[in-house]
Amino acid sequence: MNYKRKVLKNGLRVITASMPSLESATVLVMVDVGSRYESRANSGISHFLEHMAFKGTEKRPSAVDISSVIDGMGGEFNAFTGKEYTGFYIKSAKSRMETSFDVLSDMLLHSKFDQREIEKEKGVILEELNLYEDTPARKVGELYERLLYGDTPMGWDIGGDKEVIKKVKREDFVKYLANFYSADNITIVVAGGVKDSQVEKLAEEYFGEMKSFEVGKAKSVVEDQKKPAIMVVKKKTEQAHLVLGVRTVDMKSEKRHALSVLAAIMGGGMSSRLFHEVREKRGLGYYVRSSSDEYSDCGTFVSSAGVDPKRVEEAIKVMMVEYRKVSGGRMKLGVGELNKAKELIKGHLVLDLEDSKSVAVYYAGQELFEEEIENPDEIVKKIDAVTIDEVEGVGKEFFRNQGLNLAVIGKIGDRQKLKSLVEL
Repeated sequence: MNYKRKVLKNGLRVITASMPSLESATVLVMVDVGSRYESRANSGISHFLEHMAFKGTEKRPSAVDISSVIDGMGGEFNAFTGKEYTGFYIKSAKSRMETSFDVLSDMLLHSKFDQREIEKEKGVILEELNLYEDTPARKVGELYERLLYGDTPMGWDIGGDKEVIKKVKREDFVKYLANFYSADNITIVVAGGVKDSQVEKLAEEYFGEMKSFEVGKAKSVVEDQKKPAIMVVKKKTEQAHLVLGVRTVDMKSEKRHALSVLAAIMGGGMSSRLFHEVREKRGLGYYVRSSSDEYSDCGTFVSSAGVDPKRVEEAIKVMMVEYRKVSGGRMKLGVGELNKAKELIKGHLVLDLEDSKSVAVYYAGQELFEEEIENPDEIVKKIDAVTIDEVEGVGKEFFRNQGLNLAVIGKIGDRQKLKSLVEL
């Protein structure tokens, strides 16, 4: 897969990922700002803004006016917010690409932020937060990151603080846009059956007048953990949910490829070590998985599971046995298992990139967070190059007590007993 990159005069970056066989096109606007750029006073504004962008503009005064245009061309539209990015996209037939540019630019440059709509949307946001509270399989991940990063923007929930959400006003959105939505802080990616000349012309037409200015900076993560840590939230649930993990590297580190392979070995599929030990061998739970997750200045290797509340201790013990093998250099990793893990990663990457939206998100992430853009085939080469020594090496380096953390949600009895189990 190839791409074409161009920087407009105002600093806005435009990437075209041409997929000639597709009749669709995804137009994605990715902004290099997310919830870690917030303060206590505006916690949740990044996510709230994502909602309000669809609530009316000067040209299309209501949410129905916006959605009618997209529905009328058979399009799909949505937005998403992370700790370091916010994305807005429309996927449609490639012949309707200009309409996608028109709507997205209108939403980002001319949103009304009507206070009456803001008040209504507060209720939606609060119910979304309630939904997450009632979804412990998701909430436990937020709990884990709170354990890692503490009472800082990186440790706060992306959805924000309920009391802050209740007080948001129009001027909060206007101020936030003025601080972060600079042209040179934005990347537009179009993936699908399009040509770069078409894309660049439309980007200039619809976004060329945006201004660039100095944007606010996020606080760097400070990691100074000395011993294992645990956080438990007691909640009446039919299943206990846990996340066990260690601190690792940021997304620019070359060690992340070996960590990805290690994650596939530990919990990447139904034949992975943790899946076999926790579910297949002992029947302790339903889902068991591992991943290596990176941010711009920090990272973590995590294993999560949903288990029988009465057997949480047993599940943690089993997971810690596997973690100790990694920590102590006793994985006994063979070529066959290594290659299977690599094929799993490569296969998932190929499947993901069959869709124009996934391709757009891939290149936007590369542009925002990598020093240079790498095509998927270059990532595949780096995965293929990972050796047994490298996998075992990152395990021994990062699986240590100074970065070990456990978060649990469920009907948990003795917290201290759980804490005693978490030691490498």
